[in-house]
Amino acid sequence: MSLSCGFVGLPNVGKSTLFNALSNGKAAAENFPFCTIEPNTGIVPVPDARIDKLAQLEKSAKVIPATMKFIDIAGLVEGASKGEGLGNQFLSHIRGVDAVAHVVRCFKDPDVTHVKESLDPCRDLDLILTELMLADLEFLQQKVAKAKKGNRGGVTMDPTAKLDLELSQRFLEALENGQMPEYDHEDEDETKVAQQMQLLTLIPAFVCANTDEETYKNFGKEPISQALIAKASEHKMEVIPVCAKFETELQGLDAEEAQMFMADLGIEESGLQRVIHTGYKMLNYLTFFTTGPDETRAWTVTAGATAPEAAGKIHTDMQRGFIRMEVISYDDLMTYGGWNQAKEAGKLRIEGKEYIVKDGDCCFVRFSV
Repeated sequence: MSLSCGFVGLPNVGKSTLFNALSNGKAAAENFPFCTIEPNTGIVPVPDARIDKLAQLEKSAKVIPATMKFIDIAGLVEGASKGEGLGNQFLSHIRGVDAVAHVVRCFKDPDVTHVKESLDPCRDLDLILTELMLADLEFLQQKVAKAKKGNRGGVTMDPTAKLDLELSQRFLEALENGQMPEYDHEDEDETKVAQQMQLLTLIPAFVCANTDEETYKNFGKEPISQALIAKASEHKMEVIPVCAKFETELQGLDAEEAQMFMADLGIEESGLQRVIHTGYKMLNYLTFFTTGPDETRAWTVTAGATAPEAAGKIHTDMQRGFIRMEVISYDDLMTYGGWNQAKEAGKLRIEGKEYIVKDGDCCFVRFSV
């Protein structure tokens, strides 16, 4: 399972430049609106030092990390919900992603035109969110009206259809009052129905502040970034500053040089690492591993996944014919120096169908089909 993250924002805020910097992609990044029409896609490995250590320990022939897919979506303009700019085409591209990075411009550059003619990331974020809310509002109005029309005879609705209508009405009321819709994520039925609606305002989101070098170094200490952080917090969103110039330079460095470069900047993680880790945290993802002489591989599942569900990420036959899962934690493998050594030390666990997979579990699945 690869996490997909869509870059959303006004034209000329640097989405494609950031896309290129983070994914080492080749998207066009020109100084005019709608340079990106069809979404560009880049896939990057998820940074995780554990996978390389496991591969060295087990002398694996191949190392396959988990991946994250970046999608560079065309610029949104005021009125997109009514068809302005690329309109519905733009909005449809957002619906398929797991998470959204709202890219706002926090850099000054007279050579790059600003569609609103002034630098104000808070205003830009409000504009983006308003367009998404208006699009969902129109969608829900039509959905609720159709459901009520189809049920004029008073026929008893099945539980799923009834919950769908109840949630739709609740979400519609929230949007009509200028609020983001919410649901109980602990309720499995609500979560399933809400996710099937594919509302733009329900996609987990964070703010990606596109900065220049100086703003990046002082982010959170000057008025523009402080205001943006406060605005994003109103919508329970985290703000991640990213400087495309720094990210591009990091792409050309080896691991040791990159660490020295970041140390000089006074940061522990690159923008790419922060974007990925934020996405994982928002979506409640965790990583487990399979490891051996042939291959060490990282797999991604949602926290709370059972052993058969995790096995299904490796191969559907493993979930269908699941017998048991043999598990050793990453820490125990490192402590005892390998699978066989950890097994001899009594650290191998035999887990059944009810077992909830933990981050860092190293697994071997027994199955029969």
